[in-house]
Amino acid sequence: MPQEHDINELVNRINDNIANHLLTVQNAADLISEDIARAAQVMLRALLGDRKILACGNGGSAADAQHFSSELLNRFETERPGLPAMALTTDASTITSIGNDYHFDDIFAKQIRALGQQGDILLAISTSGNSTNIIRAVEAAHERGMTCILLNGREGGEIAGMVEGNDVEIRIPGASTARIQEIHILAIHCLCDLIDLQLLGQTS
Repeated sequence: MPQEHDINELVNRINDNIANHLLTVQNAADLISEDIARAAQVMLRALLGDRKILACGNGGSAADAQHFSSELLNRFETERPGLPAMALTTDASTITSIGNDYHFDDIFAKQIRALGQQGDILLAISTSGNSTNIIRAVEAAHERGMTCILLNGREGGEIAGMVEGNDVEIRIPGASTARIQEIHILAIHCLCDLIDLQLLGQTS
């Protein structure tokens, strides 16, 4: 039966979550910093070449894709013109029609084949690397001559073996989906910051 816990138990649980978050950050920092920097360079080159960034993910990772695209299209922390980025997770009519007429596994790949162009970037977000619709999205992006930035987790899953050319994988080690997603957000903010730094110079 559900029961109300003592406030001290709840506080201890919160502190455990914070400690695990900090440990995940510490374990990931040296592993991902260079990959984030390389990914930011790849994204900048595409944006300067009048290319765009498409982003996709499932569940919390879908929200992260939308978070990233909004920071670019609108602004991050500094005033600047909007940058061309688009989340493939937001159009319910498109997603449900593809899922209904074809398969849920195709909801991103079909959009990429229609919207993606050579030189564009796909930001593919997964905590496991094994989501079939993300795997198919990466395949479709490669077919279109796009570069993939793979925001990944755990042991990397199937998409870790799909890296080619100028692709960059940013993989967060750990077993907890929640902790991986928290570091994904940090990585996204770092990407936005580094893009703005390269475009605008030091802003703070």
